[in-house]
Amino acid sequence: MNRSTFNWLKWFWPGMRVKRWLLLTVFGIFGVVVGLALASKDSVADYFQWLNDLGDAIVDWLHVDISQGTLYVPIGVTFILIGLSLIFLSFFQVVRSIIGTLWPESGFKTGDIADKVYQRLTLNQGLRVVVVGGGTGLSTMLRGLKQETSNISAIVTVSDNGGSSGVLTESTGILPPGDLRNCMVALADEEPTLARAFNYRFNGQHPEGLRGHSLGNLFIAAMAEINDGDYERAIADASKILAIRGRVYPSTLERVTLIGELEDGECVEGEVQIIRTHKKLARMWLRPENAQPRPAALEAIAAADAIILGPGSVYTSIIPNLLVDGIADAIHNSKAVKIYVCNVMTEVGETDGFSASDHVAAITAHAPGRRLFDYVLVNKQRPAPERLEFYKNYGQSFVEPDVEQIRALGYTPILGNFISQTQEVRHDANRLADAIRRQLI
Repeated sequence: MNRSTFNWLKWFWPGMRVKRWLLLTVFGIFGVVVGLALASKDSVADYFQWLNDLGDAIVDWLHVDISQGTLYVPIGVTFILIGLSLIFLSFFQVVRSIIGTLWPESGFKTGDIADKVYQRLTLNQGLRVVVVGGGTGLSTMLRGLKQETSNISAIVTVSDNGGSSGVLTESTGILPPGDLRNCMVALADEEPTLARAFNYRFNGQHPEGLRGHSLGNLFIAAMAEINDGDYERAIADASKILAIRGRVYPSTLERVTLIGELEDGECVEGEVQIIRTHKKLARMWLRPENAQPRPAALEAIAAADAIILGPGSVYTSIIPNLLVDGIADAIHNSKAVKIYVCNVMTEVGETDGFSASDHVAAITAHAPGRRLFDYVLVNKQRPAPERLEFYKNYGQSFVEPDVEQIRALGYTPILGNFISQTQEVRHDANRLADAIRRQLI
């Protein structure tokens, strides 16, 4: 007996919960055959005498007088319907048993299964979208886009040197995992549960080695160690474990330092230190300046139907990706629809007092001679006065949608109400995705 035959026989082992339904399927097929025999008694009798005899035996058992030929058809149709019902019921129960075993958390909810099938069959054929950036802005965008397509590639900055990411980078030598973690959680199927676990941060009540770290960052660090320091493999394996819709790529696998030159000529090293200066930035660069990009990221850009920059911190989330050698050129050469999603609120120590056109100008200044986008998605809905007052206390203000200045720079503004006002004023993931989808249709 070959292995293939042996595997098929496993379906009949005790505890498989399918034998009874397979037997019921046989009865259903039998009912359909009997029904066909009765419904077409006159035409098949000469060729399938046993069916004719079987039909007569069934009629005698039911004590039904069908001496009149007109009764054969309705009785036959009844048997056919009963047989088909048994087959359908059997198929349903077999599928339920299999899914209940392979995917027990679904509880065989019709909506869950339909969503799973929709994802695999429809979203996998969606447009190829590349999103470039970092921070919470990028993860917000991904939450909306994953409802439209599974062909998403997130190219994420790896210049963060603060918090848990900075500590892990210094102690283990891995790339900063924070932004990568946020993107993987945003693209995961079971996001609510994962978000709570992966974004959980160990507080002061925990030992010093855990204090301040998020579980997701430690998970990525562990995957890197399991893969003998292969960070790319670690991200790929973590993505499989989380069953994410799409791909997440660090913009480079080299350890880079972000350097900012202030208007007064002073140079500041490190993302955290740059933000803390609270001075206007003149330009940014990386050390080393020739940091090489991931080939897979360049391939994703070349194959993209749409490329989206932002939303996110202009100087510390978006521009660092563009400073990696070859990425800005790849975006410039792409034939995809290219969109920049402008921030809603200014950021302290980075874009104080910036309008929408100032954001655009800052990005284009770091890629001279290259056109990185054609459209600028700008929010025009002003937050509620109490929200504006709240942000004012922290030194932040609403990004004014100066669309005429954007047009003067040579770009097409896309205006709309794209924010969600809760405790924080941020982009609404679904509104962003809908606006981008309309632009691509």
